[in-house]
Amino acid sequence: MDYTTQMDAARKGIITGEMEKVANKENMAVERLRQLMADGRVVIPANKNHRSLDPEGIGEGLKTKINVNLGVSQDCCNIELELEKARKAIDLKADAIMDLSCYGKTEEFRRKLVAMSPVMIGTVPVYDAVGFYDKELADITAEEFLRVVEKHAQDGVDFMTIHAGINRETAARFKKNPRLTNIVSRGGALLFAWMELNGQENPFYEHYDRLLEICACYDVTISLGDACRPGSIKDATDAAQIQELIILGELTQRAWARNVQVMIEGPGHMPLNEIIPNMLLEKKLCHGAPFYVLGPLVTDVAPGYDHITSAIGGALAAAHGADFLCYVTPAEHLRLPNLEDMKEGIIASRIAAHAADIAKGLPGARQWDDAMSEARKNLDWERMFQLAIDPEKARRYRAESLPEHQDTCTMCGKMCAVRNMNKVLSRENCLTSVKA
Repeated sequence: MDYTTQMDAARKGIITGEMEKVANKENMAVERLRQLMADGRVVIPANKNHRSLDPEGIGEGLKTKINVNLGVSQDCCNIELELEKARKAIDLKADAIMDLSCYGKTEEFRRKLVAMSPVMIGTVPVYDAVGFYDKELADITAEEFLRVVEKHAQDGVDFMTIHAGINRETAARFKKNPRLTNIVSRGGALLFAWMELNGQENPFYEHYDRLLEICACYDVTISLGDACRPGSIKDATDAAQIQELIILGELTQRAWARNVQVMIEGPGHMPLNEIIPNMLLEKKLCHGAPFYVLGPLVTDVAPGYDHITSAIGGALAAAHGADFLCYVTPAEHLRLPNLEDMKEGIIASRIAAHAADIAKGLPGARQWDDAMSEARKNLDWERMFQLAIDPEKARRYRAESLPEHQDTCTMCGKMCAVRNMNKVLSRENCLTSVKA
Protein backbone atom coordinates (compact mmCIF):
# COMPACT_ATOMS: atom_id res chain seq x y z
CA MET A 1 0.00 0.00 0.00
CA ASP A 2 1.40 3.37 -1.04
CA TYR A 3 -0.57 5.37 1.53
CA THR A 4 -1.30 5.28 5.27
CA THR A 5 -4.81 6.76 5.38
CA GLN A 6 -7.56 7.78 2.98
CA MET A 7 -6.42 11.40 3.41
CA ASP A 8 -2.82 10.47 2.67
CA ALA A 9 -3.94 8.70 -0.52
CA ALA A 10 -6.04 11.69 -1.58
CA ARG A 11 -3.11 14.05 -1.12
CA LYS A 12 -0.87 11.76 -3.18
CA GLY A 13 -3.40 11.69 -6.02
CA ILE A 14 -4.30 8.05 -5.38
CA ILE A 15 -7.89 6.93 -5.98
CA THR A 16 -8.74 4.20 -3.46
CA GLY A 17 -11.43 1.57 -3.77
CA GLU A 18 -13.37 3.34 -1.03
CA MET A 19 -13.27 6.62 -2.97
CA GLU A 20 -14.58 4.90 -6.09
CA LYS A 21 -17.50 3.34 -4.20
CA VAL A 22 -18.44 6.61 -2.48
CA ALA A 23 -18.16 8.65 -5.70
CA ASN A 24 -20.49 6.19 -7.43
CA LYS A 25 -23.05 6.39 -4.61
CA GLU A 26 -22.93 10.17 -4.56
CA ASN A 27 -23.03 10.77 -8.33
CA MET A 28 -19.81 12.76 -7.93
CA ALA A 29 -16.71 12.68 -10.10
CA VAL A 30 -14.12 10.65 -8.22
CA GLU A 31 -11.44 13.27 -8.86
CA ARG A 32 -13.66 15.91 -7.26
CA LEU A 33 -14.15 13.63 -4.25
CA ARG A 34 -10.42 13.00 -3.97
CA GLN A 35 -9.70 16.73 -3.90
CA LEU A 36 -12.32 17.36 -1.22
CA MET A 37 -10.73 14.62 0.89
CA ALA A 38 -7.26 16.04 0.36
CA ASP A 39 -8.58 19.38 1.64
CA GLY A 40 -10.22 17.76 4.69
CA ARG A 41 -13.74 18.73 3.59
CA VAL A 42 -14.85 15.12 3.14
CA VAL A 43 -14.00 12.02 5.16
CA ILE A 44 -14.48 8.33 4.48
CA PRO A 45 -14.29 6.64 7.90
CA ALA A 46 -12.87 3.22 7.02
CA ASN A 47 -10.73 1.40 9.55
CA LYS A 48 -8.34 -1.03 7.85
CA ASN A 49 -9.64 -3.81 10.14
CA HIS A 50 -13.36 -3.30 9.37
CA ARG A 51 -13.65 -6.01 6.73
CA SER A 52 -17.45 -5.93 6.32
CA LEU A 53 -17.63 -2.17 5.67
CA ASP A 54 -19.53 -0.70 2.74
CA PRO A 55 -17.95 2.78 2.87
CA GLU A 56 -19.79 6.10 2.95
CA GLY A 57 -18.51 9.64 2.68
CA ILE A 58 -19.36 12.54 4.98
CA GLY A 59 -18.90 16.16 4.06
CA GLU A 60 -19.22 18.88 1.46
CA GLY A 61 -21.35 18.10 -1.59
CA LEU A 62 -22.43 14.68 -0.29
CA LYS A 63 -25.78 13.44 0.97
CA THR A 64 -26.45 14.20 4.63
CA LYS A 65 -25.72 11.07 6.69
CA ILE A 66 -27.35 9.92 9.93
CA ASN A 67 -25.97 8.09 12.95
CA VAL A 68 -27.69 5.81 15.47
CA ASN A 69 -26.50 5.48 19.09
CA LEU A 70 -26.80 2.21 21.01
CA GLY A 71 -24.80 0.07 23.44
CA VAL A 72 -24.90 -1.73 26.77
CA SER A 73 -25.08 0.04 30.12
CA GLN A 74 -25.19 -1.08 33.75
CA ASP A 75 -28.99 -0.82 33.89
CA CYS A 76 -29.56 -2.38 30.44
CA CYS A 77 -26.80 -4.91 29.78
CA ASN A 78 -28.31 -7.10 27.05
CA ILE A 79 -25.84 -7.66 24.22
CA GLU A 80 -28.28 -9.58 22.00
CA LEU A 81 -30.91 -6.84 22.28
CA GLU A 82 -28.38 -4.18 21.27
CA LEU A 83 -27.26 -6.32 18.32
CA GLU A 84 -30.92 -6.64 17.31
CA LYS A 85 -31.17 -2.84 17.43
CA ALA A 86 -28.06 -2.62 15.23
CA ARG A 87 -29.57 -4.98 12.64
CA LYS A 88 -32.80 -2.96 12.67
CA ALA A 89 -30.88 0.30 12.27
CA ILE A 90 -29.09 -1.11 9.22
CA ASP A 91 -32.41 -2.29 7.76
CA LEU A 92 -33.78 1.25 8.26
CA LYS A 93 -30.84 2.66 6.27
CA ALA A 94 -28.83 4.32 9.03
CA ASP A 95 -25.40 5.34 7.73
CA ALA A 96 -23.48 4.81 10.97
CA ILE A 97 -23.80 3.21 14.39
CA MET A 98 -22.10 4.53 17.51
CA ASP A 99 -21.44 2.03 20.27
CA LEU A 100 -21.75 3.96 23.53
CA SER A 101 -21.24 0.91 25.74
CA CYS A 102 -19.89 1.69 29.19
CA TYR A 103 -20.43 -1.50 31.20
CA GLY A 104 -19.94 -5.25 31.04
CA LYS A 105 -18.60 -7.17 28.04
CA THR A 106 -17.95 -4.11 25.90
CA GLU A 107 -15.17 -5.74 23.89
CA GLU A 108 -17.36 -8.74 22.98
CA PHE A 109 -20.19 -6.47 21.86
CA ARG A 110 -17.89 -4.13 19.91
CA ARG A 111 -16.23 -6.97 18.01
CA LYS A 112 -19.56 -8.57 17.11
CA LEU A 113 -20.91 -5.21 15.98
CA VAL A 114 -17.92 -4.49 13.73
CA ALA A 115 -17.98 -8.00 12.27
CA MET A 116 -21.67 -7.89 11.29
CA SER A 117 -21.98 -4.25 10.25
CA PRO A 118 -21.65 -2.95 6.67
CA VAL A 119 -22.09 0.62 8.04
CA MET A 120 -19.37 2.61 9.75
CA ILE A 121 -18.94 2.10 13.49
CA GLY A 122 -18.05 4.80 16.01
CA THR A 123 -17.20 4.66 19.72
CA VAL A 124 -16.36 6.94 22.65
CA PRO A 125 -13.27 5.39 24.29
CA VAL A 126 -13.52 7.46 27.47
CA TYR A 127 -16.86 5.77 28.27
CA ASP A 128 -15.33 2.35 27.90
CA ALA A 129 -12.25 3.18 29.97
CA VAL A 130 -14.28 3.69 33.15
CA GLY A 131 -15.97 0.29 32.84
CA PHE A 132 -12.97 -1.56 31.37
CA TYR A 133 -10.54 -0.75 34.17
CA ASP A 134 -13.19 -1.03 36.91
CA LYS A 135 -11.58 1.58 39.12
CA GLU A 136 -12.19 5.12 40.24
CA LEU A 137 -12.08 7.75 37.48
CA ALA A 138 -9.28 9.70 39.18
CA ASP A 139 -7.09 6.59 39.26
CA ILE A 140 -7.15 5.98 35.50
CA THR A 141 -3.86 7.11 33.98
CA ALA A 142 -3.29 8.94 30.72
CA GLU A 143 -1.59 5.84 29.32
CA GLU A 144 -4.62 3.72 30.22
CA PHE A 145 -6.94 6.09 28.36
CA LEU A 146 -4.73 5.80 25.27
CA ARG A 147 -4.60 2.01 25.53
CA VAL A 148 -8.39 1.89 25.26
CA VAL A 149 -8.21 4.07 22.12
CA GLU A 150 -5.69 1.67 20.60
CA LYS A 151 -7.84 -1.34 21.53
CA HIS A 152 -10.88 0.18 19.79
CA ALA A 153 -8.75 0.92 16.73
CA GLN A 154 -7.47 -2.66 16.61
CA ASP A 155 -11.05 -3.93 16.84
CA GLY A 156 -11.97 -2.10 13.63
CA VAL A 157 -13.77 1.03 14.82
CA ASP A 158 -14.03 3.57 11.98
CA PHE A 159 -14.39 6.80 13.96
CA MET A 160 -13.99 7.78 17.59
CA THR A 161 -15.34 10.68 19.58
CA ILE A 162 -12.37 12.22 21.35
CA HIS A 163 -13.07 15.10 23.75
CA ALA A 164 -9.67 16.75 23.31
CA GLY A 165 -11.02 20.31 23.16
CA ILE A 166 -11.93 20.53 26.84
CA ASN A 167 -8.42 21.32 28.00
CA ARG A 168 -7.62 23.29 31.14
CA GLU A 169 -8.03 26.56 29.27
CA THR A 170 -11.54 25.61 28.13
CA ALA A 171 -12.40 24.37 31.63
CA ALA A 172 -11.31 27.71 33.09
CA ARG A 173 -13.51 29.56 30.57
CA PHE A 174 -16.44 27.37 31.57
CA LYS A 175 -15.94 28.12 35.28
CA LYS A 176 -15.77 31.88 34.63
CA ASN A 177 -19.02 31.78 32.66
CA PRO A 178 -21.61 29.80 34.67
CA ARG A 179 -24.25 27.83 32.79
CA LEU A 180 -27.79 26.80 33.55
CA THR A 181 -27.09 23.14 32.71
CA ASN A 182 -23.30 22.99 33.17
CA ILE A 183 -21.60 20.26 31.07
CA VAL A 184 -24.09 17.72 29.71
CA SER A 185 -21.68 15.73 27.52
CA ARG A 186 -21.01 12.46 29.34
CA GLY A 187 -17.44 12.26 28.02
CA GLY A 188 -16.88 15.95 28.62
CA ALA A 189 -18.08 15.71 32.22
CA LEU A 190 -15.83 12.69 32.87
CA LEU A 191 -12.74 14.47 31.56
CA PHE A 192 -13.58 17.73 33.36
CA ALA A 193 -13.90 15.74 36.58
CA TRP A 194 -10.63 13.89 35.89
CA MET A 195 -8.77 17.18 35.40
CA GLU A 196 -10.29 18.68 38.54
CA LEU A 197 -9.48 15.60 40.62
CA ASN A 198 -5.90 15.24 39.36
CA GLY A 199 -4.93 18.84 38.68
CA GLN A 200 -3.59 17.72 35.29
CA GLU A 201 -4.23 18.47 31.65
CA ASN A 202 -6.80 16.48 29.65
CA PRO A 203 -4.80 13.39 28.57
CA PHE A 204 -6.30 13.42 25.08
CA TYR A 205 -5.12 17.02 24.62
CA GLU A 206 -1.73 16.59 26.30
CA HIS A 207 -0.94 13.39 24.38
CA TYR A 208 -2.69 14.35 21.15
CA ASP A 209 0.32 13.43 19.01
CA ARG A 210 0.27 9.88 20.40
CA LEU A 211 -3.45 9.74 19.67
CA LEU A 212 -2.80 10.77 16.07
CA GLU A 213 -0.20 8.01 15.70
CA ILE A 214 -2.82 5.42 16.67
CA CYS A 215 -5.43 6.87 14.33
CA ALA A 216 -3.01 7.07 11.40
CA CYS A 217 -1.93 3.46 11.92
CA TYR A 218 -5.48 2.09 11.55
CA ASP A 219 -7.00 4.98 9.55
CA VAL A 220 -9.44 5.90 12.31
CA THR A 221 -11.30 9.17 11.74
CA ILE A 222 -11.23 11.47 14.77
CA SER A 223 -14.60 12.94 15.64
CA LEU A 224 -13.56 15.84 17.84
CA GLY A 225 -16.16 15.83 20.61
CA ASP A 226 -18.04 18.88 21.79
CA ALA A 227 -17.65 18.49 25.53
CA CYS A 228 -19.13 21.96 26.01
CA ARG A 229 -22.13 21.51 23.75
CA PRO A 230 -25.15 23.34 25.20
CA GLY A 231 -27.61 21.18 27.12
CA SER A 232 -30.29 23.86 27.07
CA ILE A 233 -31.20 26.63 24.67
CA LYS A 234 -30.15 29.15 27.34
CA ASP A 235 -26.55 27.91 27.19
CA ALA A 236 -26.28 27.92 23.39
CA THR A 237 -23.45 29.86 21.71
CA ASP A 238 -21.85 30.78 25.02
CA ALA A 239 -18.20 31.40 25.89
CA ALA A 240 -17.35 27.79 26.75
CA GLN A 241 -18.84 26.43 23.52
CA ILE A 242 -16.94 28.95 21.38
CA GLN A 243 -13.70 28.53 23.35
CA GLU A 244 -13.81 24.78 22.72
CA LEU A 245 -14.61 25.28 19.04
CA ILE A 246 -11.48 27.42 18.63
CA ILE A 247 -9.41 24.63 20.20
CA LEU A 248 -11.04 22.06 17.93
CA GLY A 249 -10.04 24.12 14.90
CA GLU A 250 -6.42 24.05 16.04
CA LEU A 251 -6.57 20.29 16.70
CA THR A 252 -8.05 19.77 13.23
CA GLN A 253 -5.00 21.29 11.57
CA ARG A 254 -2.67 19.21 13.73
CA ALA A 255 -4.51 16.04 12.68
CA TRP A 256 -4.42 16.99 9.00
CA ALA A 257 -0.66 17.50 9.27
CA ARG A 258 -0.49 13.78 10.13
CA ASN A 259 -2.99 12.78 7.39
CA VAL A 260 -5.63 11.87 9.96
CA GLN A 261 -9.25 12.44 8.90
CA VAL A 262 -11.33 14.72 11.14
CA MET A 263 -14.97 15.50 11.87
CA ILE A 264 -16.19 18.17 14.30
CA GLU A 265 -19.07 17.52 16.70
CA GLY A 266 -21.54 20.26 17.53
CA PRO A 267 -24.63 21.24 19.51
CA GLY A 268 -26.80 20.21 21.24
CA HIS A 269 -29.71 22.38 22.28
CA MET A 270 -30.04 25.64 20.34
CA PRO A 271 -32.74 28.19 19.47
CA LEU A 272 -33.78 28.03 15.83
CA ASN A 273 -32.41 31.50 15.05
CA GLU A 274 -28.89 30.59 16.25
CA ILE A 275 -28.46 27.45 14.13
CA ILE A 276 -27.40 29.04 10.84
CA PRO A 277 -24.78 31.33 12.46
CA ASN A 278 -23.38 28.31 14.32
CA MET A 279 -23.00 26.33 11.12
CA LEU A 280 -21.09 29.21 9.52
CA LEU A 281 -18.93 29.63 12.63
CA GLU A 282 -17.95 25.94 12.75
CA LYS A 283 -17.01 25.81 9.08
CA LYS A 284 -14.94 28.98 9.48
CA LEU A 285 -13.13 28.11 12.72
CA CYS A 286 -12.62 24.44 11.79
CA HIS A 287 -11.47 25.09 8.21
CA GLY A 288 -14.33 23.37 6.40
CA ALA A 289 -14.08 20.04 8.24
CA PRO A 290 -17.28 17.94 8.17
CA PHE A 291 -19.73 18.90 10.93
CA TYR A 292 -21.58 16.28 12.99
CA VAL A 293 -24.49 17.60 15.09
CA LEU A 294 -26.72 16.15 17.80
CA GLY A 295 -30.02 17.66 16.73
CA PRO A 296 -29.87 20.53 17.41
CA LEU A 297 -32.94 20.38 19.66
CA VAL A 298 -34.76 23.67 19.18
CA THR A 299 -36.79 23.65 22.40
CA ASP A 300 -36.36 22.08 25.84
CA VAL A 301 -40.02 21.41 26.70
CA ALA A 302 -40.85 18.31 24.62
CA PRO A 303 -39.74 15.14 26.47
CA GLY A 304 -41.22 12.21 24.60
CA TYR A 305 -41.14 14.18 21.34
CA ASP A 306 -37.48 15.16 21.10
CA HIS A 307 -37.11 13.23 17.83
CA ILE A 308 -39.31 16.02 16.42
CA THR A 309 -37.48 18.93 18.08
CA SER A 310 -34.25 17.36 16.81
CA ALA A 311 -35.51 16.86 13.24
CA ILE A 312 -36.57 20.51 13.03
CA GLY A 313 -33.10 21.69 14.07
CA GLY A 314 -31.31 18.99 12.08
CA ALA A 315 -33.00 19.92 8.82
CA LEU A 316 -32.06 23.58 9.22
CA ALA A 317 -28.51 22.73 10.32
CA ALA A 318 -27.90 20.34 7.43
CA ALA A 319 -29.35 22.75 4.90
CA HIS A 320 -26.73 25.29 6.00
CA GLY A 321 -23.58 23.23 6.46
CA ALA A 322 -23.97 20.28 8.82
CA ASP A 323 -22.97 17.03 7.13
CA PHE A 324 -23.87 14.33 9.65
CA LEU A 325 -26.89 14.12 11.98
CA CYS A 326 -26.92 12.09 15.18
CA TYR A 327 -30.42 10.76 15.66
CA VAL A 328 -32.49 11.61 18.72
CA THR A 329 -35.31 9.33 19.87
CA PRO A 330 -38.57 10.02 21.75
CA ALA A 331 -36.83 8.53 24.80
CA GLU A 332 -34.16 11.26 24.92
CA HIS A 333 -33.75 12.61 28.48
CA LEU A 334 -36.06 9.84 29.79
CA ARG A 335 -34.61 6.31 29.34
CA LEU A 336 -32.66 3.96 27.10
CA PRO A 337 -34.56 3.76 23.78
CA ASN A 338 -36.27 0.53 22.78
CA LEU A 339 -36.65 -0.77 19.22
CA GLU A 340 -39.72 1.35 18.45
CA ASP A 341 -38.07 4.49 19.88
CA MET A 342 -35.05 3.79 17.71
CA LYS A 343 -37.18 3.43 14.59
CA GLU A 344 -38.96 6.73 15.23
CA GLY A 345 -35.65 8.47 15.79
CA ILE A 346 -34.14 7.07 12.60
CA ILE A 347 -37.13 7.99 10.46
CA ALA A 348 -37.22 11.53 11.89
CA SER A 349 -33.49 11.97 11.21
CA ARG A 350 -33.76 10.58 7.69
CA ILE A 351 -36.60 13.00 6.95
CA ALA A 352 -34.47 15.90 8.22
CA ALA A 353 -31.44 14.75 6.19
CA HIS A 354 -33.44 14.34 2.99
CA ALA A 355 -35.18 17.70 3.42
CA ALA A 356 -31.75 19.32 3.78
CA ASP A 357 -30.42 17.54 0.70
CA ILE A 358 -33.31 18.97 -1.33
CA ALA A 359 -32.49 22.45 -0.01
CA LYS A 360 -28.80 21.98 -0.88
CA GLY A 361 -29.76 21.01 -4.43
CA LEU A 362 -27.89 17.71 -4.37
CA PRO A 363 -28.18 15.76 -7.62
CA GLY A 364 -31.11 13.34 -7.53
CA ALA A 365 -32.50 14.49 -4.18
CA ARG A 366 -35.79 15.82 -5.61
CA GLN A 367 -36.33 12.88 -7.95
CA TRP A 368 -37.60 10.77 -5.05
CA ASP A 369 -40.18 13.42 -4.14
CA ASP A 370 -41.19 13.94 -7.78
CA ALA A 371 -41.76 10.19 -8.15
CA MET A 372 -43.97 10.19 -5.04
CA SER A 373 -45.98 13.15 -6.36
CA GLU A 374 -46.47 11.35 -9.67
CA ALA A 375 -47.77 8.28 -7.82
CA ARG A 376 -50.16 10.47 -5.79
CA LYS A 377 -51.44 12.16 -8.93
CA ASN A 378 -52.12 8.73 -10.42
CA LEU A 379 -53.64 7.44 -7.15
CA ASP A 380 -51.19 4.56 -7.40
CA TRP A 381 -51.21 3.33 -3.82
CA GLU A 382 -48.77 0.47 -4.31
CA ARG A 383 -46.20 2.81 -5.87
CA MET A 384 -46.70 5.27 -3.00
CA PHE A 385 -45.96 2.51 -0.49
CA GLN A 386 -42.81 1.51 -2.36
CA LEU A 387 -41.53 5.09 -2.34
CA ALA A 388 -42.45 5.88 1.28
CA ILE A 389 -39.59 6.46 3.73
CA ASP A 390 -41.46 4.04 6.03
CA PRO A 391 -43.44 1.66 3.76
CA GLU A 392 -44.68 -0.48 6.65
CA LYS A 393 -46.39 2.41 8.41
CA ALA A 394 -47.90 3.76 5.18
CA ARG A 395 -49.40 0.35 4.34
CA ARG A 396 -50.71 -0.09 7.86
CA TYR A 397 -52.43 3.30 7.95
CA ARG A 398 -54.13 2.65 4.62
CA ALA A 399 -55.28 -0.83 5.71
CA GLU A 400 -56.68 0.43 9.00
CA SER A 401 -59.22 2.69 7.26
CA LEU A 402 -60.23 1.52 3.78
CA PRO A 403 -62.57 3.78 1.73
CA GLU A 404 -65.71 2.86 -0.18
CA HIS A 405 -64.01 3.82 -3.45
CA GLN A 406 -60.50 2.39 -3.83
CA ASP A 407 -59.25 5.42 -5.78
CA THR A 408 -59.78 7.63 -2.71
CA CYS A 409 -58.98 7.57 1.00
CA THR A 410 -61.26 8.01 4.01
CA MET A 411 -60.21 11.64 4.45
CA CYS A 412 -62.13 12.96 1.41
CA GLY A 413 -63.90 10.01 -0.21
CA LYS A 414 -65.62 10.97 -3.46
CA MET A 415 -64.70 14.62 -2.81
CA CYS A 416 -61.01 13.74 -3.36
CA ALA A 417 -59.49 16.63 -5.30
CA VAL A 418 -56.97 14.42 -7.08
CA ARG A 419 -59.64 11.91 -8.17
CA ASN A 420 -62.00 14.61 -9.43
CA MET A 421 -59.30 16.57 -11.26
CA ASN A 422 -58.13 13.38 -12.97
CA LYS A 423 -61.70 12.67 -14.09
CA VAL A 424 -62.36 16.21 -15.34
CA LEU A 425 -59.02 16.56 -17.14
CA SER A 426 -59.39 13.10 -18.64
CA ARG A 427 -62.84 14.06 -19.98
CA GLU A 428 -61.45 17.32 -21.45
CA ASN A 429 -58.62 15.40 -23.10
CA CYS A 430 -61.12 12.98 -24.59
CA LEU A 431 -63.24 15.82 -25.96
CA THR A 432 -60.20 17.51 -27.43
CA SER A 433 -59.18 14.27 -29.08
CA VAL A 434 -62.66 13.80 -30.62
CA LYS A 435 -62.70 17.40 -31.98
CA ALA A 436 -59.26 16.95 -33.45
